[in-house]
Amino acid sequence: MITNYLKAGLIGLCALGISNNSGAQTSGTPIKNVVLVHGAWADGSGWKGVYDILVKDGFNVSIVQEPETSFQDDVTATKRVIAQQEGPCILVGHSYGGAVVTEAGTDPSVAALVYIAAHMPDAGENEADDGKRFPSDLSKSTAIKKTTDGFTYLDPRQFHEYFAADVSDEQAAFMARSQVLNRADNFKAAITQPAWKSKPSWMAVATKDRAINPDLERWYATRANSHKVEIEGASHAVYVSHPREVADLIESAARASSK
Repeated sequence: MITNYLKAGLIGLCALGISNNSGAQTSGTPIKNVVLVHGAWADGSGWKGVYDILVKDGFNVSIVQEPETSFQDDVTATKRVIAQQEGPCILVGHSYGGAVVTEAGTDPSVAALVYIAAHMPDAGENEADDGKRFPSDLSKSTAIKKTTDGFTYLDPRQFHEYFAADVSDEQAAFMARSQVLNRADNFKAAITQPAWKSKPSWMAVATKDRAINPDLERWYATRANSHKVEIEGASHAVYVSHPREVADLIESAARASSK
């Protein structure tokens, strides 16, 4: 009788996709910590709408401000915030931030990863090369500029079109002028140990994304066996324009990882 119960329990755990190496041990305790990581040519202020919803729903939310001076600096900044969490957390990355959380997410405090219109490279891969699988409209444009000391940014006059087409003119203008310049070499930084291979992951596909091809986002999600949702009509700035849908996905990850 006991043996049958144990077998049934193991079958149930397998059905939920839970294994001993799936991430932080939660022991059924609800996960209430969320760490948000922005992407290139952005800063943490874009998460305000998602932050407000999650906090209202009872989550403890921290936002990483990456310096974007090097990939390792951004990974270190993320791990620094992860270390401040009391208990397990859900680690969320947008765009280039997806590569950052892929590298930083091996931390034992991370229970699951959520990718928001984000890159999701494998070991030895980098987002620049992965992007060539499904080229984006942005990659074919003249919008990406480079400073004399090797940092990239988006032409403010084209920012709205390629990064944030579904936000207001005023919001896009603010985002364009507050963007953090990203060192060009960061896009070529290779992943050493991808966290999504050992932890459950979720992906939000922005169907009108012009900065990352939506088909690349779908391809990433399929390869990683991620839980995937598609947000119709969303631009690359989906976390700004559709905060409710993004927050819902993060909360879904938190609930599933708490079981």
